[in-house]
Amino acid sequence: MSLLLKDYGVLVIGGSTAAERVIPRLLDSGADVTVCEGGEVTTAIEAWAADGRISLTRTGFTEAMSWGKALMVCCDESLLREVTLEGHRRGILVDDETGTSSPLTPVALTGRRASRAGDLAGQVALVGGGPGDPGLITVEGRRLLRLADVVVADHLGPLSLLGDLEPDVEIIDAGKLPYGRAMAQERINELLVHRAREGYFVVRLKGGDPYIFGRGFEELQELQKAGVPVRVVPGITSALAVPGTIGIPVTMRGVNHEFTVVSGHVPPGHKTSLVNWDALGRMHGTIAIIMGVKNGPKIAEALMKAGRSPKTPAAVIQDGTLPNQRSLRCTLGELGERMVEEAIKPPAVIVIGEVAGLDEGDE
Repeated sequence: MSLLLKDYGVLVIGGSTAAERVIPRLLDSGADVTVCEGGEVTTAIEAWAADGRISLTRTGFTEAMSWGKALMVCCDESLLREVTLEGHRRGILVDDETGTSSPLTPVALTGRRASRAGDLAGQVALVGGGPGDPGLITVEGRRLLRLADVVVADHLGPLSLLGDLEPDVEIIDAGKLPYGRAMAQERINELLVHRAREGYFVVRLKGGDPYIFGRGFEELQELQKAGVPVRVVPGITSALAVPGTIGIPVTMRGVNHEFTVVSGHVPPGHKTSLVNWDALGRMHGTIAIIMGVKNGPKIAEALMKAGRSPKTPAAVIQDGTLPNQRSLRCTLGELGERMVEEAIKPPAVIVIGEVAGLDEGDE
């Protein structure tokens, strides 16, 4: 994978966790990545395709797919022979990334050696992976990830780090796509308990911080109830880190003395909402909203109705800290319309408040 692949076409055959491990490295190299898979793909691959970072062909491998490709990466053991022969016939390099995996089937545990984690065997670590950039995970989080026998990963975690793990590490796709496919939380809890009881060291890799809208405490409770030792490694939440990537400070002396982090996954006025939008509308501090893309326009309306000025500065940062990050700045009154015009997609952070009108050039 050290090849110079910038702007070259690469075909990844298979949509399994094996493919999920290798795709971030290909994207980092600048390759033009196409994934072909006739069955289901992991939630991370589905999200990358939705964001336009990769092309996804929902059919099985055919010879025609290899045309114009500089490299084929086979992640489906059942197709390895066919792909290899096609590569030899056309003079295309073929990288075997199958290991013992098959589509949507984690690496088999049969015959695996004892846990590499020593005293950590039989334990679980809930690790916050930070806002997205793999360099922003904590030192302790990365250390524990290297020791893991099993990684239960969200699609918003720093997935490029998975490519650095030993081939026999089991990776389980536990991503939750917004308003889409998701592994049930109860199933995630069961997997954490089961793998730990088998004697493996399990890392639950999450985006952001496990305890900030990450359901980390629920997982901790289930593990403690099952008698499984568990530790929590904090992470940097995107709500506070991502605004800084476009020069917005969450707090500024003389501008605000408070900030509020809000989940926007439930719209204002919904019977299940726990947010006091009227109170937020009367505040003068910073509001940082995550999981609020779908409900952004309704949130803006609710805040203005409660008294927040339509002229209040606002900003939206999509895919913060990642190479494909993009952003917009506007006023609260323009926010809903601009988000629709710019086709903002999750994950994104919405920032509302006077600080959103600042940038690094201001004195």
